[in-house]
Amino acid sequence: MGKQPLKKGEKVLFMMFGLFLLVVMIGYAALETIRIRSDKPIFVQLTHFDFSPEGKKGSELYRTAQCNTCHRAVRSGTSMGLSLDGIGSKRTLGWIQSFLIHPEDVYGAPTIDHGTRPKEAAYVADLPKENLRLISIFLSELRADPGSSVAKAPPPGRSPFIDTMIGNFAPDNWKEKYQDIREKTPSDSAQQDAHE
Repeated sequence: MGKQPLKKGEKVLFMMFGLFLLVVMIGYAALETIRIRSDKPIFVQLTHFDFSPEGKKGSELYRTAQCNTCHRAVRSGTSMGLSLDGIGSKRTLGWIQSFLIHPEDVYGAPTIDHGTRPKEAAYVADLPKENLRLISIFLSELRADPGSSVAKAPPPGRSPFIDTMIGNFAPDNWKEKYQDIREKTPSDSAQQDAHE
């Protein structure tokens, strides 16, 4: 039995797939060329950092302790664990430091990698207290602007997208039970931050 030639429909499908693949590769190459040669970023960066001297030292300790083998921070590292860019906008310095020392107590539930042995990141709690303090300062200085995917707050003002999503997917009784974060007063936000 010899090989049968491709049928006309199969040839058309292969050609369409090949053409699609070619267009994707050309588009990717063009986008990368534009991105590399452009003075302005293609994508708006809503995460930022401005490190104090202690934060810079904490950044070095973060890399030395190999936290970036699981986490992403300062736009580098891996995505096996949580991305830490913007965590300083969500959590206080005290919360971060307490989490690094006693993760399950602070989190209020078992954690996947941080905690007691044999968990993979159990070594973090055993680091010298001064190193944990400096790493905490580094992490607390990783900030995100409102509207970033890692920000604590949505973008300021009304958002047709958010309003539509809430209207479509949030149960009606939630409107009575919960307050829209965009309508909270500064005193409400301060009280919530105090609890974190």
